[in-house]
Amino acid sequence: MKTSRLAREAASIGKTSELVTRRQTRSFATTLNAFSANGAAAFAAKQEDNDDDSSSLSSLSSSGARDIEDAAGPSSARKRKRGTATPRSTVTTVEATTRISRRKSAIKAEDGPPAKIKKGRKQPAKKVVNESGEVDIHPPANWEIIYEAVQEMRKKVLAPVDTMGCESLAEDTRSPRDKRFQTLIALMLSSQTKDTTNAVAMSRLQKELPPPGFTLEGILAVDPVRLNELIYAVGFHNNKTRYIKATAQILVDKFNSEIPDTIEGLISLPGVGPKMAYLCMSVAWGRDEGIGVDVHVHRITNLWGWHKTRQPEDTRAALEAWLPREKWHEINHLLVGFGQTICLPVGRKCGECTLSTGRLCPGAVAPKTAVVKKKRKLEEVVEGSGEGVKEEVEDVLVKNEDV
Repeated sequence: MKTSRLAREAASIGKTSELVTRRQTRSFATTLNAFSANGAAAFAAKQEDNDDDSSSLSSLSSSGARDIEDAAGPSSARKRKRGTATPRSTVTTVEATTRISRRKSAIKAEDGPPAKIKKGRKQPAKKVVNESGEVDIHPPANWEIIYEAVQEMRKKVLAPVDTMGCESLAEDTRSPRDKRFQTLIALMLSSQTKDTTNAVAMSRLQKELPPPGFTLEGILAVDPVRLNELIYAVGFHNNKTRYIKATAQILVDKFNSEIPDTIEGLISLPGVGPKMAYLCMSVAWGRDEGIGVDVHVHRITNLWGWHKTRQPEDTRAALEAWLPREKWHEINHLLVGFGQTICLPVGRKCGECTLSTGRLCPGAVAPKTAVVKKKRKLEEVVEGSGEGVKEEVEDVLVKNEDV
């Protein structure tokens, strides 16, 4: 069949239009991939390369042009079957956690200026030779200021030793002899044991020992296995069971069923050391013949720079050389409570201690700040549409921890 000239021209125009549409579609797909992979910068660079082609084809394909959002939207919608509802869901994931610690920096309070914590200067006790050639011990220059400051802080906070210390655990209804015996047993149980745990063990002895109860005679009569069960919570309870049974028998044989009234007699008992002996003399007999130095007294006085000692007995000798005798009994109770509430063995609360802000403590340290940043990705699929809405939320948690 012969084809007219008009038909041949129309066919030629149709082929040209199809070729232009194919080129436009390929150019647009390439641009979309570049934008998704490398962001706006890659899209701009690709757009410059395609400016010549796009400008020449824009007039021919204006009816089929779409932006990126139009291109991305219908594609996801077509994949979902008609008539199926998309449930609403929220997915939370933790992306990263960052921890930043500043040991020496000051911490800004929410309602006040940064805490200024600076170390004080050590002012230990000094040995001075007088004119007669004798050695005098001069106390630390600022010891009274420190002592009074600690007394004020102790009045504001109740420590376990205030209500559960060994000197307050004996039964008030017992005779003086039985109360002294219970005080001795409480001190023997307190070694390597917290005051709260020791108080529980003492309460069980007072309530669960068979008649005549928690007395020297009752300890002698109780079976060792049962005694061990009653004090099971304290540290080294097996050894302490043997020590208590042996001590009870020694008191009957050597001390007329009474606890010794001398330091030498108390130290001769199994499981009784110098600290227990001096505290027992002070509490049970009312005589302050020495300072009971435990780990708190030894640690804190060295931290203040009053002396430099290695053992509690060395600390006791150093303190007794200059500390007034009327403070020998109370310093143990004072510093034990201070060590339980503020000047802890681990994690000292220097930010709450007036000695730190007053530059009185050589061992003061600034609290460290832990800044924890957490990023959460929230992805929400809205019902009725195939598009997901993503949002990143950053949570910042600031923790103040003392060293």
